[in-house]
Amino acid sequence: MPSNQNLTHKLTEEVLRIIEAGVDAELTDAQFNDYSLQMFALQYSTNKIYREFCDIKKIKPGDVSRWQDIPMVYNDVFKTHLVASFPLEQSVMSCLTGGTTSLTQRGRIFRDEDGKKLVFGANKKMTASYLFPDFEEGKRCRILILAPSPQLAPSMGMAIGMDQTRTHFGTEDSIFLLGRSGIDVKNLLKALRESEASGIPVALIGATAAYVYFFQSCRRKKIKFKLPPGSRICDGGGYRGRFGVVTRDDYYAMVKEILDIPDSHCVNVLGEAETATNLFDDSLRRIVKGLPPRKRTRPVPPWSRVIAMDIDNLSPLPDGEVGLLAHWDLANVPTVLAVITDNLGYTTDNGSGCEMVGRAKIENGKVSPLPDEERTMGPMGDSTIFRMLEAYTNFSIDLKMRFAKDPKVEPSIHEEIEARPGSVASCPQVVDEILVSQASAEAAQMRDEALNTFKDQTERPLEWYVQEAEKQKLVDHPAGLQSEKTPDSKKKQ
Repeated sequence: MPSNQNLTHKLTEEVLRIIEAGVDAELTDAQFNDYSLQMFALQYSTNKIYREFCDIKKIKPGDVSRWQDIPMVYNDVFKTHLVASFPLEQSVMSCLTGGTTSLTQRGRIFRDEDGKKLVFGANKKMTASYLFPDFEEGKRCRILILAPSPQLAPSMGMAIGMDQTRTHFGTEDSIFLLGRSGIDVKNLLKALRESEASGIPVALIGATAAYVYFFQSCRRKKIKFKLPPGSRICDGGGYRGRFGVVTRDDYYAMVKEILDIPDSHCVNVLGEAETATNLFDDSLRRIVKGLPPRKRTRPVPPWSRVIAMDIDNLSPLPDGEVGLLAHWDLANVPTVLAVITDNLGYTTDNGSGCEMVGRAKIENGKVSPLPDEERTMGPMGDSTIFRMLEAYTNFSIDLKMRFAKDPKVEPSIHEEIEARPGSVASCPQVVDEILVSQASAEAAQMRDEALNTFKDQTERPLEWYVQEAEKQKLVDHPAGLQSEKTPDSKKKQ
């Protein structure tokens, strides 16, 4: 009988072939269902914490015949547990999630060699298809990156992902322009003026907040650019309102005003560390393919499925109705197939696309959006998120005991978690603190604490994580650990 490792490798190779076939390839629902059930059986066998969760829900392989019925894990679980479907000593890559209820684990997501191939392969294909759809194989351009570099913030998903984009699509003069002291304004202005003078298009990628901050500074100083046709801009991470009220339409207007890039060449990306595949909006791809303009949406690639779930009972919602976005991603081989997030959004085109409208938080016991992309949300009524959190966070005896012993520790989501002492700032929060740190001692302290945490967690021996997991009885202690290095120090991303 094939070993779990052989089955994992075989499934990985099949998913990689699906990814390589591209975003326009067809994977029927029956085919997706077959792969999903295979992955469920494998992850139930190899992932102890997931198996414990499924057993409590009384669902195991053989009990379900549809991918929609495979148990979903709430993304908060990644902040308190080591969720890995492979022996941890095989880790070669890891990311730190923002926020955590644990002072020891800090939301670390590990991937083995197969998982690294999947996450890099999926996002290279998505980036090529939606940010560079007009590029032939091997074509490159200068990329200006307004985000922390992997050297500044090891284990930050945004830094790792943007470095991969630079590696695969950027020319040698591509550069990170957000350092510990803020935006490298001198080199950014120089690069933009060089593009203007040469007529050679550039691509800008980075954190939404960094662009808002830069554009507002340009407005104050009456600085504008006229970048060559074909230039494009990609933002991610969301906007949290640190620099005033800026809607998505306001942002597009600023891009046009300051850079002369039309909104058709503005691309937004939604990335979640807990699920492998980033989702891009399709505005630029539709222009390149000669398709008529339409309201922006994020096409879901063949190897993924997305459903908006009702906040009260987690039932699937029809297109256009706002709920919590749940992802089934075949590229999640090293973790778990199905993840439900705290992103509020809706599906489009009979579920083949989706859009995010904000993130959820608890406010007076009711669900309300965070202020990063406020749009028309639709009636949320008196819906409460607590039952969903209870089902997806308090599933282990260990956690239930902790909550019982400390009434101050309650199931919570993104914003509340980040406010706790010892929590890890998310990528957007780190960027915000970097941008204002020169004028605020408090922001500078938060910036340093966050960046030091990324480095500290990267340099911490892998054995430490395994031992902490063993203490909490969440995963088995893998035998034969020899290395004193972490996944990131063994193989820098």
